[in-house]
Amino acid sequence: MRLTLIAWIVILAYFVFDRWNSIQWLSLGDTDDNMRLMQVRALLDGQGWYDLRQYRLNPPGGFDIHWSRIVDLPIAGLILILRPFVGVPEAERLACGIAPLLPLSLAMIGLAATARRLVSPVAWPLAIVFLLGCTATMLMFMPDRIDHHGWQLAMLSLTVAGLADPKKARGGAIVGVTSAVSLNIGLELLPYAAMAGAIIALRWVWDRSEAARLSVYGLTLAGGCGIGFVLFASNANQVMRCDALTPVWLSVMVVGGGLLFLLARLNPEQRWARLSLAVVAGAVIATGFALLFPQCLGRPEQVSPELARTWLDNVREARPIYKHPFRMAFPIVTLPVIGILGAAFATWRARNDISINGWVPVLMFSTFAGLMLLWQARAGPAAQLLAVPGAVALAWIILGWTLGHDRMLVRVFGTVIGFMAVSGMFAGFAIKYLPIDRPSPRTNVVNRSTGLCMTVPAMKGLDRYPAQTIFTFVDLGPRLIATTHHNAVAGPYHRNGDAILDVQHAFSRSPENFRAIAKRHGATLLLVCPNMAESTVYRARNPGGFYDQLANRKVPAWLEPLPLQAKSPFRLYRIK
Repeated sequence: MRLTLIAWIVILAYFVFDRWNSIQWLSLGDTDDNMRLMQVRALLDGQGWYDLRQYRLNPPGGFDIHWSRIVDLPIAGLILILRPFVGVPEAERLACGIAPLLPLSLAMIGLAATARRLVSPVAWPLAIVFLLGCTATMLMFMPDRIDHHGWQLAMLSLTVAGLADPKKARGGAIVGVTSAVSLNIGLELLPYAAMAGAIIALRWVWDRSEAARLSVYGLTLAGGCGIGFVLFASNANQVMRCDALTPVWLSVMVVGGGLLFLLARLNPEQRWARLSLAVVAGAVIATGFALLFPQCLGRPEQVSPELARTWLDNVREARPIYKHPFRMAFPIVTLPVIGILGAAFATWRARNDISINGWVPVLMFSTFAGLMLLWQARAGPAAQLLAVPGAVALAWIILGWTLGHDRMLVRVFGTVIGFMAVSGMFAGFAIKYLPIDRPSPRTNVVNRSTGLCMTVPAMKGLDRYPAQTIFTFVDLGPRLIATTHHNAVAGPYHRNGDAILDVQHAFSRSPENFRAIAKRHGATLLLVCPNMAESTVYRARNPGGFYDQLANRKVPAWLEPLPLQAKSPFRLYRIK
């Protein structure tokens, strides 16, 4: 533990140094990162603990955000600590740079502990090295990636350590607590939490002595979700919604945890009896959910069919990995495949050893994560993370053989080749030189324009005008309010589907329709970023629509062009 934390401090210092320019420019590249910072600012400015509405989107009513305050706390804490020494702006920049690296320490501890328990007492450094090679996973821990994904991945790493823990009660407590924390943060990893619970239940079905792990897991899951709900559930999450830990999912976790505790207390001797009880408990939860919460049997976002068709169904990360270009998919899937094979081989080797009790859950969990990629590509970071123990097991065998070989060429080149192969790092290097799925010139133009419009220098030019509501693209709204004093109409958050559809309709239909919608939202300025990714959608779907006309320089008389700084990527208009 001590050496792992020392390694984490070194890694933290390296990434802060390496990304220093990005930190100083507050390069919050994702919309959710910008919204997280706005949530923290609102908290520090006195907004209520349970009030998570963002009042600078779609003012005056604001935008409902379905998150919790858990991830706000470390960011806010860093700002409070640093601002007496460096001032508020620099404190925010440093907090955004440091905060994402905090959960990396927990992710490293979880994987290192798992490798130490299952592979070798001295194999844990290899787990840390392999984690650093998980490109999709590490992106979630990079400076300025302040949204909640890093914390949920850290909980997932500790969940694996809990599943592999030989001390049953402690392992059950770790899995229960980390699952509860993850669910209180958000439901993105709900399938993994459910799978962890299923693995613990199946272990009990197979081995009656696992009752201690099952009972403690049930209690900590139910209690952790209940305590988290009381402490962190926003006002908006205290109703029967399906997209967060609302009373809907809280009921499932409390009842499910209670039933698992009851099963462990009954603990019949016959395996068939334990299996029957587990099946009955699962059927009770599933039937009760269907009868009590039928509205949650469909999409958890509960958006309109139109918004699902025009927006949610087109989110790239929500598509299966095989529907993505090879250049993107290959580096993501390589390590999960290696990890599954390594965990399977390690499980087979441990068939007559006590360590099989840890390897079987790890194999089941990593296989589940790999299969999740066939559902959504956004499962990539979790799949890579959970592949590390299996990859370490495979590397321990291969590298042990190459390093102990009589021939120097094998010891040197064999070790390097073996490491690159088993760690999956060869995929990232190979894809650079393979002439497959290279981005087209048009794609490069769109990516460049999107990036330029998100920069602080581009945004700050807007502050020369008095604060007001600006009508702009949905994906530009969070960045606009985070870097300027202006308000925006919408951001990509599904609970506010009407405002998102208003923006889509305004840019897609007639100029007069745009003017009416902008007036209804109190917008007095129009901001567009030519060739930004979202703008290409409006032009492709609605040729001749308002935005397509604007892109072709057909500007209505009621739009007055306003000057910006030289080389600004934006076009700004006053709406008369």
